[in-house]
Amino acid sequence: MQKTLIVIAGPTAIGKTSLTIRLARNYNSEIISADSRQIFKEMNIGTAVPEPEELKAVPHHFIQNVSIHDDYNASTYEHQALAKLKELFKVHDLVFMTGGSGMYIEAVCSGIDKMPDIEPQIREKATALLKNNGKVALQEILKKADPEYYSETDINNPARLVRGVEMYWQTGRPFSFFRKKQTRPRDFNIIRISLDTDRDVLHQRINQRVDQMVAKGLIDEVKNLKQWQNLVPLKTVGYQEIFQYLNGAISLDEAIELIKRNTRRYARKQLSWFRRNKATTWFAPNEYESIKKHIDDVIRQEKTL
Repeated sequence: MQKTLIVIAGPTAIGKTSLTIRLARNYNSEIISADSRQIFKEMNIGTAVPEPEELKAVPHHFIQNVSIHDDYNASTYEHQALAKLKELFKVHDLVFMTGGSGMYIEAVCSGIDKMPDIEPQIREKATALLKNNGKVALQEILKKADPEYYSETDINNPARLVRGVEMYWQTGRPFSFFRKKQTRPRDFNIIRISLDTDRDVLHQRINQRVDQMVAKGLIDEVKNLKQWQNLVPLKTVGYQEIFQYLNGAISLDEAIELIKRNTRRYARKQLSWFRRNKATTWFAPNEYESIKKHIDDVIRQEKTL
């Protein structure tokens, strides 16, 4: 039987973790996380890291194993995740990957394009602009220099903004010029599944999750990271809004409402990203039996080829 990677994607708070754990337990398998924020050790509550009992239920990989002080990107993730898959496929015929970071998922499924190296002074210049002038300054540059990338990326993700701007400054060409999107062949099959649900239901789940984060101690978690608030991994939803509150720019109630609003916007971006891939089959998060049947049917078809 050829090895198979089963990807469970979808927007934040839709229920990917619980569903994937249930599936992985059914197939006696393991889970590779494709979340570009849960990978950081220092970010726990604000990234909705799976609960300890969930992590014990099924072996998880790439959860809180990198520091916010480390230089980490999708290309690094690609190489490490592929190495981990090679190791896991020695034991399992099926391995699950789940998360909402489309770039990380594509890195493993399709590969990252080879990009020119960025000179340190250019990277420092782009990072300094972000620190001193905020995301809007980078957004304005990117919108003019690379409208294609600007229209499809998460413009609230500072790492994506810095990457696009520094590439333009380094080469004089837009980032999209180097993104040829040439799929690299993999030696395993891939089953892509994405989750979606009624928009009102998703928004309610997002709002409830934010309230739960606050109740679990999000404010204290962010307060302990305040001295590093200018690091790129921390310039993300759930952290930047609380930093604004801690810096006296907005009230706590305003910060919480901003987190909910910005998370809803991020969820829309995630759905748009996953819809671009026509090889994806869509399900509601409560359709466990239908998802399991789909997996079994696809594997059965592959065996007959």
